[in-house]
Amino acid sequence: MSNLAEPADTAAAPAAHITPDGFRDLLARLHPFAAVLGIEVQDIRHGQATLRLPPNPANQRLGGIVAGPMLMGLADLALYAAVVSATGVPEAVTASLTIHFLRGAPAGGIIAQARILKTGRMTAGEVLLLPEGGGEPVAQVMSTWSVPKKAG
Repeated sequence: MSNLAEPADTAAAPAAHITPDGFRDLLARLHPFAAVLGIEVQDIRHGQATLRLPPNPANQRLGGIVAGPMLMGLADLALYAAVVSATGVPEAVTASLTIHFLRGAPAGGIIAQARILKTGRMTAGEVLLLPEGGGEPVAQVMSTWSVPKKAG
């Protein structure tokens, strides 16, 4: 269940420019560093993506909470999936990323729900990071992306 607003008429929503399998392949071919966190792609729709950071004691900091850099990496990758799904441009790069930590992220899986708010040369989006076991968001992220023109 998503905390992000769904389009009013999902039948009218445009198709995503990339599928979850296509995004996994893109990461393996062009961004192998993404495998370091073991992030799982759960769903991709036009301008939206849901990714999961699985439980891993190596992702925790003192106090048994998921470390901030792990959350930032998850959010950035989720927004990248949403950007590519909306624009079809895998060469897009992060221009800015602001994270607001709302509470400690309990040990366990973390779900990232990303959505695009504006597309264009500078594309903007947001991500909510939620404990997999339920509960309030642990962080909210706003980000802009530089999207080069498609060749041809």
